[in-house]
Amino acid sequence: MISRPLDDDPGDEADTEVESAPRVNGADPMVQNTRAIRRVEHFIGESETVRDVWRTINRIASTPSTVLIVGETGTGKELVARALHELSGRGGDYVPVNCGAISADLIEGEFFGHLKGAFTGAHQTRNGLFRHADGGTFFLDEIGEMPLALQAKLLRVLEERSYRPVGGNQEIPVTARVVAATNRDLAAEVRAGRFREDLYYRINVVELRLPPLRERKGDIPPLTRYFLDALSAELGVPAPELTPWDLEQLVGYDWPGNIRELRNVIERSLLLGKPPSCYLAETRTRETPGHPTSAEHQSLEYVQRAHILNALLAADGNKTVAARKLGVSRKTVERKLKEWSAQECAEKVTANPVE
Repeated sequence: MISRPLDDDPGDEADTEVESAPRVNGADPMVQNTRAIRRVEHFIGESETVRDVWRTINRIASTPSTVLIVGETGTGKELVARALHELSGRGGDYVPVNCGAISADLIEGEFFGHLKGAFTGAHQTRNGLFRHADGGTFFLDEIGEMPLALQAKLLRVLEERSYRPVGGNQEIPVTARVVAATNRDLAAEVRAGRFREDLYYRINVVELRLPPLRERKGDIPPLTRYFLDALSAELGVPAPELTPWDLEQLVGYDWPGNIRELRNVIERSLLLGKPPSCYLAETRTRETPGHPTSAEHQSLEYVQRAHILNALLAADGNKTVAARKLGVSRKTVERKLKEWSAQECAEKVTANPVE
């Protein structure tokens, strides 16, 4: 699978995936796949779920079929959409739009464009995003946020493969491939009357479901190493070696923000020169409802945890060496670590970094 997406040599396993990719419009799939791999920099991993997603991308990329990418926030939906475009062999542009970021009053004009004089303030003709994506890929991010009125018009475009600009009568053919993404359960949105059932089935020709990071924890170490190397080079700071304690904490966390949250934690640790586990503990403290609010209790737990953590860091994660430096038994250290882990660690620390 993909383990070093920015390397000049993607490796034998990546080459194996390329060999199965179809040749599109006479283009070399090796070149296409190399470009796509560089786009899917966050979609690193050896887990079977990641392999399945990548195999599906290779299989459907060259087709014109509509694709629905489903996944929680931060799982890499736009990166997959970009890979689908890069592998498609299409000569047009990749045009992304966040359906929830455009005002309902403006979204139709943004999608389809308008003619001069179509409404007050329309001083000149303006092409819409569908026109800009001509021959390429139109990526509708967060399609679940799209107003119902526009959903009906999008359905017509997908079925008729043409549209009319606002204020116009002439049909303009659509050659862009539509890829949509959502972090919502669209089937539930249909039942609630917030999403059109006919549009749901029209865009869901092929569904790509991206797993949350908590379901592919074996991919956390290579993702962490990638972000450490990439961000240290970008920020101009040295990439530290992770201790076993750091990896244990990173793998043990559920990552509600998924890959985006992991990247932020790594970047923060590089900028401020603290181990990732420190900032992960801060995050847990803020997110855990009902964590201790007594200043005296927090201070006691903070000092105790900081003392043990610093000893572990100094011992490169060796619990026996750390226990010897602390003057306690290894079982005591293990018991405290287990206790904090069972309580999500956040209930035992403050929001201040370990000094």
